[in-house]
Amino acid sequence: MKKILSVLLLLVLLLPAYALADEVVNVFNWEDYIDEAVLEQFTAETGIKVNYMNFTTVEDMIVQVEANPGAFDLCFPSDYIIERMIKKDMLAEINFDNVPNANQTIPYLQNPAYDPDNKYSVPYLWGTVGILYNTTKVDDPVTSWDILWNPKYASNVFMLDSIRDSMGITLKHLGFSLNTHDIPSIMAAKQKLIEQKQSGIVKAYQVDETKDKMVAGEAALAVVWSGDAQYAIDLNADLAYAVPEEGSNVWVDGMVIPKDAKNKENAEKLIDFLCRPEIAKANCEYVRYACPNAGAIELMGEVYTSNPVQNAPEELLNKCEFFHDIEPAFLSIYEAMWMEVKNTK
Repeated sequence: MKKILSVLLLLVLLLPAYALADEVVNVFNWEDYIDEAVLEQFTAETGIKVNYMNFTTVEDMIVQVEANPGAFDLCFPSDYIIERMIKKDMLAEINFDNVPNANQTIPYLQNPAYDPDNKYSVPYLWGTVGILYNTTKVDDPVTSWDILWNPKYASNVFMLDSIRDSMGITLKHLGFSLNTHDIPSIMAAKQKLIEQKQSGIVKAYQVDETKDKMVAGEAALAVVWSGDAQYAIDLNADLAYAVPEEGSNVWVDGMVIPKDAKNKENAEKLIDFLCRPEIAKANCEYVRYACPNAGAIELMGEVYTSNPVQNAPEELLNKCEFFHDIEPAFLSIYEAMWMEVKNTK
């Protein structure tokens, strides 16, 4: 009898822990990349608490997911990292019966090369990489990446502290694909970035802080993602954004569920919630990146569709490339060259 009572007592003690597990979703996302009011509404509607954690780069994100199995239920990696996670068997297939709002995805982002069978991801936000510039400090046309190497703007250029982005735009500037596996081409891009740094043009390599520093007028030019550009332009009318004529990167950040997620169904509920048109609209208006959701775009109307920063025209997108994953052996070459750039005095 005592043994039975002990077992019952143990079950009673454990019940709250199991109950809590059913009411939680552990989210790993970029900083400044969601409207917190949206998360509060999700919890109010579902009773599911959102444990929200941030990363700065997708390279950091995938390292953390691999090192901490079961710690994250929903992650927001970029397209080429999704491709890598699929190759490494790190993702769970999404049960789309639980995510009916995923059918709102615009045609341009359907059947992507990084997830061709649409099994593992749903687009969250997307955009381009370009140049944010201060029209009171820049009197040259911002039509080419070459302006980032103009000594006239010494110590007045913010570059992205990102291997793929900074190497990618330099490869495009030199006339190469940003997915090239040609080592001489990559070495040429590395040397071009070293030249830029040694010339004293680069003020800093940054990520999230750049947009606010541009709003404050701390530099003339910055390589940024389009949503950060729109955020900054909203706050400072002297700022403008351009994607150079050589072309650039067009990217997608998607929602994925790690294979060892402990709260998969809760993650699917949150994905579906974020794909609800009115929620996607609220999130887009807050974060300022391009929206992948047809229903949300319809709700936003001309305010969104007439804005080329958020809603890039087709002729521009045709000049851009999506990043593809780089196999580990070749990635080490990229990383070594990037370290040479960063360590250059």
